[in-house]
Amino acid sequence: MSEAVATTGAVPSHEEGAGHAHPSDRTYVGIALILALITAAEVVTFYVEDTVGVLLIPILVVMMIVKFAIVAGWFMHLRFDSNLFTRLFVAGLVLAVGVYMVVLSVFEFFTGGDPTAPGG
Repeated sequence: MSEAVATTGAVPSHEEGAGHAHPSDRTYVGIALILALITAAEVVTFYVEDTVGVLLIPILVVMMIVKFAIVAGWFMHLRFDSNLFTRLFVAGLVLAVGVYMVVLSVFEFFTGGDPTAPGG
């Protein structure tokens, strides 16, 4: 029997996986509310599409990036892990947004052209 167990009767904590304290339930509820508000803003943005005009996609992309950062940082505990994991997630996000913008460009979204119209 180890000396720590013999003198105190407590088993010493296992070091592996004990790198950080988990956020409280209140913190998770707050984050969920923030995500719900951003989602509501995305829905509202879609309904006022005519008002925001060409800013629709950039506004939605920014909200998407913010939601991704919150989910990856808090619910996936990325903010507590190595910076390497953060860089990998950011690289994936940059790649995804880049591919999305290329697809929008191919379909002439930014020029206002109608790819379904004859000759355009």
